[in-house]
Amino acid sequence: MDISKIRNIGIAAHIDSGKTTLSERILFYTGKIHQITEVRSKTGAGPTMDSMDLEREKGITIQSAATFCEWDGYNINLIDTPGHIDFTVEVERALRVLDGAVMVLCGVAGVQSQSITVDRQMRRYNVPRIAFINKVDRSGANPDRVIDQLQEKLHHKTVLLTMPIGIEDRFEGVVDLITMEAIYYKGANGEEVVRTAIPEHLVAEAQRRRQEMIEGLSDHDDSIAEKFLGDEAISVDELKNSIRKQTIALHITPVLVGTAKMNKGIQTLLDAVISFLPAPQEVHNNALDRDNNEEKVELLSDPTKPAVALAFKLEDGRYGQLTYMRLYQGSMKKGDTIINSANGKKMKIPRLVRMHASEMHEIDEVSCGEIFAMFGVDCASGDTFTDGSVNYTMTSMFIPNPVIELAVAPKEKAGQVNFSKAMNRFQKEDPTFKVYRDEDSGETIIKGMGELHLEIYIERIKREYNCEVVVGKPKVAYREALTKATTYDYTHKKQTGGSGQFGRVAGAIEPLALDSPDHYQFVNSIVGGAIPKEYIPACDKGFNEQLQEGFLINQPIVNAKVTLSDGAYHTVDSSEMAFKLAARQAIRESLSKAGVVILEPFMKLEVSAPEEFQGVIIGQINQRRGIIVNTSVDATYVVVEAEVPLKEMFGYSSDLRSSTQGKGEFTMEFLRYSQVPKSVQEDIIKEYNERQGK
Repeated sequence: MDISKIRNIGIAAHIDSGKTTLSERILFYTGKIHQITEVRSKTGAGPTMDSMDLEREKGITIQSAATFCEWDGYNINLIDTPGHIDFTVEVERALRVLDGAVMVLCGVAGVQSQSITVDRQMRRYNVPRIAFINKVDRSGANPDRVIDQLQEKLHHKTVLLTMPIGIEDRFEGVVDLITMEAIYYKGANGEEVVRTAIPEHLVAEAQRRRQEMIEGLSDHDDSIAEKFLGDEAISVDELKNSIRKQTIALHITPVLVGTAKMNKGIQTLLDAVISFLPAPQEVHNNALDRDNNEEKVELLSDPTKPAVALAFKLEDGRYGQLTYMRLYQGSMKKGDTIINSANGKKMKIPRLVRMHASEMHEIDEVSCGEIFAMFGVDCASGDTFTDGSVNYTMTSMFIPNPVIELAVAPKEKAGQVNFSKAMNRFQKEDPTFKVYRDEDSGETIIKGMGELHLEIYIERIKREYNCEVVVGKPKVAYREALTKATTYDYTHKKQTGGSGQFGRVAGAIEPLALDSPDHYQFVNSIVGGAIPKEYIPACDKGFNEQLQEGFLINQPIVNAKVTLSDGAYHTVDSSEMAFKLAARQAIRESLSKAGVVILEPFMKLEVSAPEEFQGVIIGQINQRRGIIVNTSVDATYVVVEAEVPLKEMFGYSSDLRSSTQGKGEFTMEFLRYSQVPKSVQEDIIKEYNERQGK
């Protein structure tokens, strides 16, 4: 396969923008499926990319699904990602391995809270993207407003490539501003693409918009700028080359319009994916060389180089663990030996497959730039595989911390084995799903990104493992923090026959800013060898371990800076253990003077409902200790943005539905940790002490 003819793209957006519908249309037009199924179809069949029963019932995407298709002689590897914030890690890992993305925006709602999150994730991995304004046939659609929001809210430099012919229910097709032609989509499912002259009444607008497009391109392209200023004609090829270069360099975001549901604009979007999004060799990917102090090495899309692949997603299939991988460099064949650089384990490649949603297509070989899946490989999400001739590791993905927890247990003793199997599998598949045992109560606690996230896993335990589960009340994952700086000076001494233990540590502990990227900082200010170098790491470990145990409610202390400035040792009695214990005790004593407070997760909430419910929504948010940040009315719908403590949000969805006649919708994502009010802190400590039987 010619590597320049591969495109690895993802489709990402806010929930309900039409990503899965768009994926379904792409599969239809590229000949992968022969019939279109809607997301909420009456038959219950559900779209191709939503292969889980749960996805079809709830009408949402839970797991990112991978497929491949062909368009105009190009191979497209496509990943449809979830829009719901609780499954944000699915988007994160898809973007980690993709070369480009299509960001879908609703023509009515425009840039929503989750669009902002997705955009942030794309920036984290420098993913070039095309924006597709969907649903322009819906009442209230306004592509110009969406473009303004892309510029203002997301700071994109947008370049409009197609403009609508008609709007809302009069939407007929698009004008291609590069070739200056009208494009209509005829036939039962819009499969016939017809190019004709632009309708007369739109010629002036099309010319104006084309000028704006050229003006936008001239900012980063001198040859276009010269021709633009000299009023010279610019050819279609020159424009396309400029758009491609600038999209890949992240200077611009090309914008196209259409409606996936009504089958208009999709083929034009596919043409744009091929014309403007990068092939694998046009993207810079780095690995870290473990044999050379983790120095950065650029991976080359060259099939003759040593093979380097990243496992980015795991699934438990019918035939064992299915591992999705992206091959960055080299090639791999069935039967080759590969090494997992995380643990050094060697294995033979048993089976290679290409995925089409939940169907598999066997292949014998993969080359760099391709996305594929492998069976029978034991690994975790984020592991790097090589052919053994190099010792590289790919940089890991950003994994957000869970904010909510639940106590769960199998209803019957007999279900214990299946329950444990489910827990192990889900933890391996999803890095944001954590399981631990509460030593005090003996309960199994699951942690996740939100109520829906954990609800889906509980439902999957019942369905996939035939195990009924008893669920406790949801609990918030609190943190603790310091408010005052204080000093410590502690000597650990123990003399019980034979060699004793001795270690003295002294220094200061102080709070870091709450928004500091580091939750813990250790500063070694020892001079003159007051504590020998070899004992310093033990002190660091002791400080950190004690901070993890908290002070008020046994939750980790997050914003602490510990400076070690003095100490003493004994030539015979000092040891790593003595200094570690001294450090732990020093922290324990100093915390009582450091004004420790409890922090709680605050969420970013966005609620939308018909305008008449504005007062009710604001009232409910105020009752829940929320802070209103912004309110806007758009096409008779009100959108309220607020910041609310997660503790107060349990049961909010049913309250909102009942007070807005089922018309209210909301999305919520983690924003930051904030100090809880004094009265609430007292209640939390009291509740904790009661649970501990104190």
